Amino acid sequence: MTGLANTNGRGSKQALVRDEILGMLDDLKVGDALPSERRLATDLGVSRPTLRAVIDELVREGLLLRRHGSGTYVAEPKIALPLTMTSFSEDMTRRGMRPGSRVVDFQCMAAGAKLGQRLQISPVDEVWVITRLRLADDETMAIEWLHAPRRLLGDLRREELSDHSYYELLRVRRDITIASGVQTIEPTVTSPEEAELLGVPVHSPAFLFERTTTSDGGEVVEFVRSVYRGDRYRLVTELRPALR
Repeated sequence: MTGLANTNGRGSKQALVRDEILGMLDDLKVGDALPSERRLATDLGVSRPTLRAVIDELVREGLLLRRHGSGTYVAEPKIALPLTMTSFSEDMTRRGMRPGSRVVDFQCMAAGAKLGQRLQISPVDEVWVITRLRLADDETMAIEWLHAPRRLLGDLRREELSDHSYYELLRVRRDITIASGVQTIEPTVTSPEEAELLGVPVHSPAFLFERTTTSDGGEVVEFVRSVYRGDRYRLVTELRPALR
């Protein structure tokens, strides 16, 4: 590694430091530690504030991970989350990862006015209210709060949602196929409860998804609220010109 002290005319010092660190990452594996900031600053011939600004930027981009009191490490690459009508399990399987779920809470209750309106059912109709952690290769990626009319899967058992996707259960047991949905996405930060479940610091960046899904028969089959880790996901969408 060569010093960057004499780099006038060859770009900003931060840009050159960034290039040097990105070059280092090519030779490191996920989980490997970077040298200390003191050593890196000395080796590159730059001030620690300059180096820290670059590392902060790479942490925000999800390329590096800081562990308080331990150091800076190569982060897991972010998962590109396409905005399509696929289940979490289907998406992870397609990526060659092992999907899984851990059911945190499993209840049946009256829908109430607000949820009944979302699901287009009576406020007195029963709904499943299920909280799950969504896992990929045993790593927690998201928290999901599933709300579904009980009549669709009246004999649903808690353990079934640990091994199967909800869409799969609808298809196999009721011959119900997912046709469309309306989804909103907002940036957010994790609450203390969410942070504990996801295994991230409080107020970590995250994505909040809310989705209402409809079957090919026109029936609303779920309302889902999910919080996805911002350090492990980036959103991807295909853009096309509007029809005229």
